[in-house]
Amino acid sequence: MYDLAILWDWIAFSVRWLHVITAMAWIGASFYFIALDLMLKPNPALPEGAYGEEWEVHGGGFYHTVKYLVAPARMPEHLTWHKWQSYSTWLSGAALLMIIYWVGGELYLIDPTKADLALWQGILISAGSLTIGWLAYDAMCKSRLSDHPTALMLLLFIILVVMSWGYNQIFTGRAALLHLGAFTATIMTANVFFQIMPNQRIVVADLKAGRTPDAKYGKIAKVRSTHNNYLTLPVVFLMLSNHYPLAFATAYSWIIASLIFLTGVTIRHYFNTMHKTGKGPHWTWAVTVLLMIVIAWLSTVPGGDSYEEAEARPLTSYEERYASAESFEDAYYAVVGNCSMCHAREPSWEGLHWAPKNVVLETESDVARHADQIYLQAGLSHAMPPPNAIQMDQEARASIVAWVREVRDSD
Repeated sequence: MYDLAILWDWIAFSVRWLHVITAMAWIGASFYFIALDLMLKPNPALPEGAYGEEWEVHGGGFYHTVKYLVAPARMPEHLTWHKWQSYSTWLSGAALLMIIYWVGGELYLIDPTKADLALWQGILISAGSLTIGWLAYDAMCKSRLSDHPTALMLLLFIILVVMSWGYNQIFTGRAALLHLGAFTATIMTANVFFQIMPNQRIVVADLKAGRTPDAKYGKIAKVRSTHNNYLTLPVVFLMLSNHYPLAFATAYSWIIASLIFLTGVTIRHYFNTMHKTGKGPHWTWAVTVLLMIVIAWLSTVPGGDSYEEAEARPLTSYEERYASAESFEDAYYAVVGNCSMCHAREPSWEGLHWAPKNVVLETESDVARHADQIYLQAGLSHAMPPPNAIQMDQEARASIVAWVREVRDSD
């Protein structure tokens, strides 16, 4: 029978794969329709109610697209709805968050050096914050701020900065940035589910009933879709950030995450303007480069606890469970002897200035905390350490497997 850790890792990999595929479909469709909307050209020969048209060529054929500002005179027989790209992206992302940050929360979600939280408390904060974010944003959009789109976006940015700081006070660095991305993605998908699609259904129902649709429903959907367009690139960055410790494991990672939202605005403003006018404002690239330079500079400020602080910190119940095993000592020395030259707070391996993925394996708490990952990466597989770095003997790998299986067999 397959080891549960192997099966669970493959489940996580499969869900991550699904999430990437659906996100590509959603982002591609979103960017395409925003670009199409901005490239529409007026034509007096268009049917009544038509706003503009666009001719395109792709894959050996020509495409002629006509947009109706409100709706056509009659309901077409076939209508394609673009909704499942968004829904499947959020659902697969939510499943991935649960698999990694809820089930694996003792390692990836909770940071005992920041807040003394039980796992269930961290999970409640994780889930609750995503819901609260959408409710606050939706209330703002339905208030008088809707008449002032710039002020609305500025207030949303302030909320994102506050959430970035707040997540960083209680969660691990990678969980903080990931949750900020999930916070934003929840707003985007909720825009589709609660606003864009219901308003489109009202228009379709009016057409079927022979009524003239109200233009306000299309306008509401367009505003929410535009917000999604400007939020997309920062969400992609935040989802990728867990692979780069310079983004999530430094003292000012919450500021880095906040500034990324500004780069998303400058980049999308360039392309949106280019699609509309044929020429993008080049100053946006200068601002983007300047923001990235500031981000790179902020990432040089180290974060995390020192070796002495880590040694002095009491073990959590999760860490104690693995550190108290009889076979822990052999496994611990196998890890320290083969992995700590790279996975240290100050790596001794030439050319490394920080631990890969910010995985530090020096103290007993470090090793116990990462037990499952060590088991998969250096016990069951030969992924770590890299073969060109050090040749880890089979006896050392066997001690890691025996250690983790002893703990699991005792559960």
